Amino acid sequence: MNPLFNPKSHFNLANMFTMVNITCGLIATYLITQHNFFYAIIFAWIGGAFDIFDGKIARKFKLSNEFGIQLDSFADFLSFVLVPVFLIFQAVYSDLGGVWFVAAVIVSVYYVISGLRRLIQFNIDAEAGEVGKFFVGVPTPLGAILLWLVYLGYTYGVLPGALVVFMMAVIGWLLNSKVKVPHP
Repeated sequence: MNPLFNPKSHFNLANMFTMVNITCGLIATYLITQHNFFYAIIFAWIGGAFDIFDGKIARKFKLSNEFGIQLDSFADFLSFVLVPVFLIFQAVYSDLGGVWFVAAVIVSVYYVISGLRRLIQFNIDAEAGEVGKFFVGVPTPLGAILLWLVYLGYTYGVLPGALVVFMMAVIGWLLNSKVKVPHP
C-alpha cells in the first residue's frame, strides 16, 4: 500500500502537510532572528494554511492516527504559540525597558505555558471523544491570529508596547478560558 494513503504510516499525506507546517514555523523562527518580520509572517501564514489542509486531508482519506494527532499539536505549538510570541518579543518587547520589559518576559512565558496547556488538554479531550461543536477556550490558531492583529496594531502605531503586553496576557488567558468558540 502507498505510504501516502496508509493511515498507519507516519509519512502519510496528512502528516506530510503537518511537516510542511513545522518547516514553515522553523523558517519563520529563523527569519525573526534576522529581523525579517514581513517574510516571517508570510511563512507563518503558509504554515497555517497547511494546518487547515492537514486536518481536511486526514478526514477525507481516513488517515488520522495517534502519531498525526501528536504531530499536529507539536506543529500548532511551534506555529501558533512560539512563532507569534517570539515575533512580538523581538519586534515589540525589545524596545521596552525596565519594568515593562520584565512584565513582557513574564507575560510571554505565561502565554507559551497557556498555549502548551491548551494543546495538551485538547489532545486529552480528543482521545476521550469529548470534542464537540464548540472549542472551550480560544484555539491556538485563533490566538495566533489575535496576536498578529495586536502586532499589526503596534506596527501601525495604534497600540503602545505596554498595551501589547496586556493584550498578550488577555489572549493567553482566553486560551484556557470557558469561552465557547464554534468548531468548524
